[in-house]
Amino acid sequence: MQLSIVQAGDVQIVRVTEPKLTYPVLSSFFADVRQVVEDGARQLVIDLQAVNYIDSASIGALMDVYRLVSERGGALKLSGLQPRVETMLSLVGVRRILDVHDDEAQAVAAFRGKGGSSRREAERSAGTRPGASSITH
Repeated sequence: MQLSIVQAGDVQIVRVTEPKLTYPVLSSFFADVRQVVEDGARQLVIDLQAVNYIDSASIGALMDVYRLVSERGGALKLSGLQPRVETMLSLVGVRRILDVHDDEAQAVAAFRGKGGSSRREAERSAGTRPGASSITH
């Protein structure tokens, strides 16, 4: 599993550099992300810009990361979702739980309270159903 981990102030950014986040690499992915959280990260962005395919096990792993960070009083944001990945997360309802941002900079800004509202928040304020306006084919 190839990850790049960088820090932007108090925010830890985990960049997934693999094109597929699927079962064969999930134990390595989760172990690496868990270590970042155990090392003290409470504001975490997982940047999935390079990922063009996820499976159901990956969605479960993302929810495990969400629980891990939440149990420690932190927050998780996703950024850079490719259309196929965004569709998968919308179909299974994960977008109603996780904050999703167009890019890494917006996700980091959202932690700092400088605009950067999530797509989920924007859809709520526009009165649309979460995920409905952002699915592209």
